[in-house]
Amino acid sequence: MATSNDLVYLGPEPINTQFLIDFTRDDGAGAIASFSGTTRNTFTVNGITKRVLRLDYESYPAMAHLHLTRLTQKARHLYPSLIRIAISHRTGTVPVSEESVVIVASSPHRRDALEAVGWMIDELKATVPIWKKEIYEDGSMWKENCECGHARKTAVE
Repeated sequence: MATSNDLVYLGPEPINTQFLIDFTRDDGAGAIASFSGTTRNTFTVNGITKRVLRLDYESYPAMAHLHLTRLTQKARHLYPSLIRIAISHRTGTVPVSEESVVIVASSPHRRDALEAVGWMIDELKATVPIWKKEIYEDGSMWKENCECGHARKTAVE
């Protein structure tokens, strides 16, 4: 179960990054680290660069929310100094230059906040049931996350 110091959101609305940063503020925090994943305007597919119009995300909401909540719990186990965590992932259409995922964490010192955010985005992409379809000028393609497993901490189950 997520603590009152964790915020997890999954939905179609644009992400309010400042709200997430403000949520993670705490008098005991000396660091707030964040990651924002945005839709870029091109992707290379089979060596050919294609212009991207948008990304479409789908999920199994109940399961995705559960996985995101567990992600905060695992992060707290790996990085016990974390004070607050906020994760927001969009579903539906995400236009070019808009955020599809934002992760923010606060801790007394920068190292744990920075490492935790990096670990959480890698783990999110590897385990959370959210699927991405790239929409190009000349077609579309469902994409699979190909996350690199090296240097990732393994959470204790």
